[in-house]
Amino acid sequence: MMTVAASKMLLMATRDFISSSSSNISLTHFRPLTYASSSSSSAVSNYPERLVSNPPDLIRWVRREGGFVHQGLKIADDGSNGLGLVASEEIQKGSDLIALPSHLPLRFRSVDSDDEDGLESVLIQLARQVPEELWAMKLGLKLLRERATVGSFWWPYISNLPQTYSVPIFFPGEDIKNLQYAPLLHQVNKRCRFLLDFGKEIKRVLESVRPDDHPFGGQDVDASSLGWAMSAVSSRAFRLHGERLPDGTHGYVPMMLPLIDMCNHSFHPNALIVQEEDTKSSNLLVKAETHIKQNDPVMLNYGCLSNDFFLIDYGFVVPSNPYDTIELKYDGALLDAASMAAGIPSPNFSSPTPWQQQILSRLNLHGEVSDLKVSLGGPELVEGRLLAALRVLLASDGTVEKHDLNTLKSLSAEAPLGVSNEVAALRTIIALCVIALGHFPTKIMEDEALLKESVSHSTDLALQFRIQKKSVIIDVMRNLTRRVKILSSKETTTTNQA
Repeated sequence: MMTVAASKMLLMATRDFISSSSSNISLTHFRPLTYASSSSSSAVSNYPERLVSNPPDLIRWVRREGGFVHQGLKIADDGSNGLGLVASEEIQKGSDLIALPSHLPLRFRSVDSDDEDGLESVLIQLARQVPEELWAMKLGLKLLRERATVGSFWWPYISNLPQTYSVPIFFPGEDIKNLQYAPLLHQVNKRCRFLLDFGKEIKRVLESVRPDDHPFGGQDVDASSLGWAMSAVSSRAFRLHGERLPDGTHGYVPMMLPLIDMCNHSFHPNALIVQEEDTKSSNLLVKAETHIKQNDPVMLNYGCLSNDFFLIDYGFVVPSNPYDTIELKYDGALLDAASMAAGIPSPNFSSPTPWQQQILSRLNLHGEVSDLKVSLGGPELVEGRLLAALRVLLASDGTVEKHDLNTLKSLSAEAPLGVSNEVAALRTIIALCVIALGHFPTKIMEDEALLKESVSHSTDLALQFRIQKKSVIIDVMRNLTRRVKILSSKETTTTNQA
């Protein structure tokens, strides 16, 4: 499997990474860019070691640089989320928790900079080769440069960063397979391939760079160090308003926010980031959104994301995540099979009529530039495009065109095309769920039994991830089955009355 091969190559690059640089570069000019793979630890741990064993006091550094930190905050292991900010005393709602002056966030100033032109131009040249979807790598280049430089202003912050990250690009090959979910496997493979190829490209570019313009102090930068930097940024950076653009607007840029990024995640946060957009200082504030009790962790909401994003970017899985979904491909033959399995006679998903094709095109599910990725789960339960398509394709005539498309996409719109049509659509989705569940080689009970054993952190995460994905499918099936029973009883009542 390509995913496992790419991951194995990345792990080999990590193990073989050279921690020293060229002999003509003095050790006083750089810090080695070593990286320890998270797979090297067999124990499950939420508390990875820092880059240095006794890093500088981060709270004291922020205060010294003109920032504000509430006296009731400390850095500690809260017991469930690992190292983070914890309240050492009760803090009232609305209190300022942290304030960072504009010079403390670490960002990549690609337009102008106070840095040396040669160094900055090389970083910009490299950053331009990073696809936008991997935006974290652009800032990761700046992070690597600052990590390599002795005397970097941000060293007190960087030295507090973890040595390892538990994201899937650093999973052993077996745990990549243990994820059992094709969409995430594809993304992991894509990132591994990018890091390997980008490492080679950086080496090629830096061969022609003058020693004084080398952004990493003459050190080799390979896939493992790039992976560390990209993971550090993706798991800690916030995309906030940056410098004012030529048109007068503010662009969103990723920033690493010292101390603020030690707040862990919750869908029910007790703190909120506030950005002062219209001042030159652009101070960043974290305020208490609720009353915070003593020993409570300070929590921010990283976003209403699925577990795919939480695992690949942050290295954790949220149990019972209300925003978790499973991704399916809209495929006529698959829908025909699901519909027949559900007992729906004469399905025609593979051969829609011209009027049905027109509606599918409006749903972006038909045509050369169509988007065939659809999802189940999350707040919608069934993605609106999929639901509308099923309702339309199971309808018998073109009067469907008279209905509002938004109504056809809404699960809360009860049986807009009639009870029989709705029951057929929901049964087809339930059959799709059965098919999707069958693609997992293990059952939830087997996964839960494995979790009780002593497993590595990466194995634990892979098991948690696939359990949650299967749970999403089962929850969708249960919800839709209840709806079918209610609709069927209504249909029976109506028939008896007639």
